[in-house]
Amino acid sequence: MAQDFYEMYLEEMGQIAPMSAEEEARILEQTAAGEVQARKRLVEGNLQKVLSIAKEYEGSRLPMADIVQEANTALTLAAVEYDGATEWETLLDRRVREAVEEAVREQEAELEVEENMAARVNALQIVSQHLAGELGREATVSELAEKMKMTEEEIRDIMKLALDALTVGGDTAAAGGETE
Repeated sequence: MAQDFYEMYLEEMGQIAPMSAEEEARILEQTAAGEVQARKRLVEGNLQKVLSIAKEYEGSRLPMADIVQEANTALTLAAVEYDGATEWETLLDRRVREAVEEAVREQEAELEVEENMAARVNALQIVSQHLAGELGREATVSELAEKMKMTEEEIRDIMKLALDALTVGGDTAAAGGETE
């Protein structure tokens, strides 16, 4: 789905008239003076530049559509910020890279947390099965906590995550929910 939006975006980009150097100089003066229409044209005229910067981050763990969205938001904010004190190209490049790199870092951190939690759920499942075999019954939360060297609250949190994952995954019958 995100790829479809990205493809549509690329098609629309071809319909936007590029800015000449003369037009950009005039638009930058007007933008620095606070003219809203000039700011809009500045954003529109720089979408191709921003896209080329965004493409440098293709292949990261963040989908390209999200990268472009972050880059375009940074472009808009840079146009609002522009007052003529800093060279436009420098401001634009810095703001776009900062925004995209922050989004990539956040995505990687989120994925790391997800992977860590998945590993904890898997470890709990293995320990639970092992204890059930040893004990001849399901292990209690306190027994699991002792075996895994965790608190009972941590064990409950992991169990809740596992249950939520089953529910989100569509396996509501296994999670105790009703099926349609």
